[in-house]
Order: sequence, then C-alpha cells, then structure tokens
Amino acid sequence: MLGIKIYSFCLMTNHIHLVAEPDEDTTSLSKLLKRLAGKQTRFVNKRESRTGTLWEGRFKASPIERDAYLLQCCRYVERNPVTAKMVAKPEEYPWSSYRHRIGEHQLSWLDDFALYEPLGNNKPKRIKRYQRFVECDHDSEYAFIQRAVQKNQLTGSSMFINKVELFTGIRIEHRDQGRPAGGK
Repeated sequence: MLGIKIYSFCLMTNHIHLVAEPDEDTTSLSKLLKRLAGKQTRFVNKRESRTGTLWEGRFKASPIERDAYLLQCCRYVERNPVTAKMVAKPEEYPWSSYRHRIGEHQLSWLDDFALYEPLGNNKPKRIKRYQRFVECDHDSEYAFIQRAVQKNQLTGSSMFINKVELFTGIRIEHRDQGRPAGGK
C-alpha cells in the first residue's frame, strides 16, 4: 500500500490506530491516511445515511524506536479496545490486527515484522508468546506511548531522541506545553 508496511491496526469508532513504516517517501503516510479516511467515511456515511467526517481531527504520528518499542506499540494498538472497555479480550474485537497475529484470521496486506520472528522458531510458538506478551501488565508503557502519540513526539529512549536530534539538527525532547516554570 503506497510502499508502506502495516504492522498493526485497530479501527475504533471515531479514529484508527496504525503501526506503519513508510518507505523513503514519508509523505506516503499522509496519502494513505487521506485515502483511508475518505473511503471509510464514504462507506459509513452511505451505510448509515449520514454526512460529515468520520474521524476526529488530523492524524497524529510518533516515530518509533524500532528495536525497543515496535512490539510494545503493536500491543498498545491491539489492546486499545480492551483499554476503552469495549471488549474484555483483544481477540473479541474484530477490527484489529490481533486476530491475524494469533492465527485466527488472515490479512494478506498485513506485514510481519522482524521482531516478531524471535518470539519462537515456529508460528505456533510465536503466537503463544505474543499472546502472553499482549496479556502482560503494560500500564507505564501505555502512558508513555499514549503521551508520545498525543503530542506527536518520538516513542523511544533518550539515546534514540539524541540520534534523531543529531540527524535532523532539530532539538527534540519530551516537554509539556507552555512556558517553563520560573520563566519570564
């Protein structure tokens, strides 16, 4: 899809979560989201005889430190309906990538990621370990990822943030809005 790898997704009632990796053309992500929003809005509006937009606001993006946070971000996305108290278990929600990951439903367009392979030397072992991983306590990680996404900040370690700062020449840090305390 536009040269973008899709690792996980969750279609919620008023927004969508994606863990995606664009190719060299990072504008392809904006194009994909524009297409998705347009097609889904037309589909729902026609089916429900309604008008207007379907999803709230512009999309938010958080570049991910791949080796350290990719699996955690997939868990964050696939547990979203559980966190929102829409279902008790992620496999109960039909509009996410979780059922694909655990082998219950195949999606030909969903990409496997290299970090998923080390979970086991065969698919049944990977599935079992991924299920246990998704069931684990993740409250502090959830808050970290949610904050990064809401503020369009990086999801990664301070070393990752420093590398991105050096590469881009732009100061990046996790800061709250507003003037620093004691500022004039």
